[in-house]
Amino acid sequence: MIARNSLALLPILALFFSAQTTAQPHDASVAAHQPHYYDIADFDMQGSDITYADHVAPILQRSCLQCHRPGGGGPMSFMSYDEVRPWAPVIMYRTAMRDRMGAMPPWYIEKDIGITDGFESDYSLSDLDLAMIQAWVQNGAPRGNPANEPPPFIVTEGDDWTLGEPDLVLVGPEKIRPAVAPDWWGDLGIVPTGLTEDRYVQSIEVKEFNDIPDDLGSSTVGGRYIWHHMTYSSGILSEDGTYILPESRVGWPIHEVGRNADQFADSAGRLLQANSALHLNAAHMHSNGRETTGHLEFGIKFFPIGYKPKYTTRGPRTGNGIDLDVLPGRPNQELRNSVILQEHTKIMAFEPHLHAPGVRMCLEAIWGHNVFTLNCVGYDHNWVKQYIYKEDKAPLLPKGTILQTIAYMDTSAANPNLADPRNWAGGGRRSVSNMFIDLGYSVTMTEEQFQEEMAARRETLADRNEYDVGCPLCWAPVPEYDLAGGSED
Repeated sequence: MIARNSLALLPILALFFSAQTTAQPHDASVAAHQPHYYDIADFDMQGSDITYADHVAPILQRSCLQCHRPGGGGPMSFMSYDEVRPWAPVIMYRTAMRDRMGAMPPWYIEKDIGITDGFESDYSLSDLDLAMIQAWVQNGAPRGNPANEPPPFIVTEGDDWTLGEPDLVLVGPEKIRPAVAPDWWGDLGIVPTGLTEDRYVQSIEVKEFNDIPDDLGSSTVGGRYIWHHMTYSSGILSEDGTYILPESRVGWPIHEVGRNADQFADSAGRLLQANSALHLNAAHMHSNGRETTGHLEFGIKFFPIGYKPKYTTRGPRTGNGIDLDVLPGRPNQELRNSVILQEHTKIMAFEPHLHAPGVRMCLEAIWGHNVFTLNCVGYDHNWVKQYIYKEDKAPLLPKGTILQTIAYMDTSAANPNLADPRNWAGGGRRSVSNMFIDLGYSVTMTEEQFQEEMAARRETLADRNEYDVGCPLCWAPVPEYDLAGGSED
């Protein structure tokens, strides 16, 4: 089927839908960042009415207790008022940082630009949440009526998996790290899946289990773990079971400290073959000041038997990990990488990855005369996060779009993540070197799939006055098709 009105002409049509929503005027330096403070009166509420029982405890249960509980990644527990009260001023300050290094909870999407409310498992705080926390602290952090507190947050064994009990759990080899030692990179070998048929994965979550006591405090997230990250793939086992066949290899998102689990869209499940294994081919391990024994577990949930993905071909990766020039002692250093999309593309997830100087990353699409900032995200090297778009919010970009990844570096003394702000750094894998890469993923679409996706998106828009920054051609004229296989001139 051939379009009568070719999409090649649509850059001209796009002029009628011109939009310039760029992120460049932003000061990304650590020193200049301003906390997000709100007046509770602007929400028609009285500050004296805000209590832990009625307002703050529900926020903590929704957005904080997965980490701030015994055995969680947080350095202190927030399971009760008595545990929370001493930390009230710190909670107010750290939550007000919202989208920058050090913010809690660690969800750094900037809420004033691009796609702001289209993400799966979004545990970020709203303006009202922040206003209530701030009013509560400013009025002495009262408890209120304990009878109004939500039921206690119960931690069960199944809660160790944030996406629910897995269908399959694969256990990696046990490793020991001494209390003090250089970082270690290496191949940990293969982990057979035991599958007897091909299955498509709906979600995969990687967790480290180790012998660090739950009540042992730590000033950093990394202090509770020995894996910094794990790069892995899967594939069909060789006849002798010692390696996976190269032509069958399937890539999986990287595991990193502080990273959330992977959920694949209903249209883009990922294949785990029969007679397959995971290949744990690139581990980065570190010491944490205590001799620690641990291992990784991979919790996998499958789509139903018989499921087939709509999209199977992944789009290009953007970023630069090779020829970087990051100067010492300078905030607001901006680095760019551009890719021209060769096929219609749907971006499923955005995962900014930088190193210690990194403070912000933006994803920008240039189509015709239009520049669309899809998202900007603060970055903290202690909490690497991925942002998974909901299916009906995922950016739909036509072929020919220039997709730009824009990274912001701060090598000034204000950046606490730097070993030494006087050091120049180029590209490299170590944290004292640099890279900026979007580790999220996208899928490519045929012309028919692209038009189908845009038609569905238009159905969610009220009228032509409602604009979807992630769908620059949603209101463009729809091509006409000659169903006989030809086209009319």
